[in-house]
Amino acid sequence: MAQTVLIVEDSENVAENLEVVLTTIDGISVVIAASGREALKMLVNGDCEIAAMVTDLNLPFVDGFELIEAARGNQRYSRLPIVVVSGDCHPDTPERLRRLGANAYFPKPYSPAELKRTLEGLLNAR
Repeated sequence: MAQTVLIVEDSENVAENLEVVLTTIDGISVVIAASGREALKMLVNGDCEIAAMVTDLNLPFVDGFELIEAARGNQRYSRLPIVVVSGDCHPDTPERLRRLGANAYFPKPYSPAELKRTLEGLLNAR
């Protein structure tokens, strides 16, 4: 059975590019949420078992920081591998993400090969 990775990205082009990269990982299926609010609904409703999340930070309604905090506050997803891919270039962002519990941060533009390698490692460590 495939492991499901949730991509949270409001740019359709970026979401499609992430999907192409991630579906090259054996045993991975992808679901996409276009906002932090939509992602939270998916996590709370539990319609599918999410094995990892790849999220942007600059999202409508609920930003990526709030999304990560909510996931870490939910016992079911407190250990969910979370990878951030974002154009946020604030110097405090990496430290803030570390404190919130994100597993990896890739500023845009990112290396698809490195993203894939990192996500594979996180999924295999579960």
